[in-house]
Amino acid sequence: MKKFKWFSISPLALGTWGMGGGYWSADYSNDENDIKAIIRAIELGITAIDTAEMYGNGHSEELVGKAIKNFKREELFIITKVWPNHAKYEDVIRSAIASSKRLGTYIDLYLLHWPSNVPICETIKAFEDLLDKGVIRYFGLSNFKWREIEKASECVKKYEIVAVENHYSLWDRSDEETLEYANKKRLLYLAYTPIEKGRIKNDKFLSEIAKKYNKTPIQIALNWYIKIPSLVPIVKSSNISHIEENVGALGWELSDEDWEKINKYFK
Repeated sequence: MKKFKWFSISPLALGTWGMGGGYWSADYSNDENDIKAIIRAIELGITAIDTAEMYGNGHSEELVGKAIKNFKREELFIITKVWPNHAKYEDVIRSAIASSKRLGTYIDLYLLHWPSNVPICETIKAFEDLLDKGVIRYFGLSNFKWREIEKASECVKKYEIVAVENHYSLWDRSDEETLEYANKKRLLYLAYTPIEKGRIKNDKFLSEIAKKYNKTPIQIALNWYIKIPSLVPIVKSSNISHIEENVGALGWELSDEDWEKINKYFK
């Protein structure tokens, strides 16, 4: 488990984008398989689940709620997000309560999905009130750069921004400054699309290193991310064999030398 200021989280998080539908559109055709995939991920130790009200117009949250009902709630870490169109105070409150109902439980980490035209202090005020009400436990931001996080931090009155969720991968390290900021501030940095939709599995450089560890290129890349103190990669799959491969990134560690070789190669 990775430990932050007040909480622990599994070294990998399961993403649910595409489960239950797409952009504000529900799809019920794959529900049984998606629920099984979430359950299997939890059984294998991926206890952090990332979703959003936008995913499947809330249906993704419903699937997560069904999948987690037979697990000990205190051992899970559920992340969901409010869409920027709902960033006004009253809309944030309504969205969080609706997400909590679909999940069937409180929200561990609540994020503003993207920057919004609404003053960030208004959104932060709603987050703090939701925390006081017990609807959420922590809050953070998604798709924010470090200067925007710093500005948002000035709005906080009682609590702290504890996390940021941004795109980061070996192929796209444009968010390096925000990652360094998260490390410095001890923020959780959730990295989405870390394996670039499977692109990593065909990388020749990683394949050579993978032979040394008897691992796959995907497992090498995920282990590289995990060695970064603040970073938790979000891996999304409804395919149980892919989930099992992802979990193969856990329980061992790249040498410092190999970690640095990968770091330099992908700079």
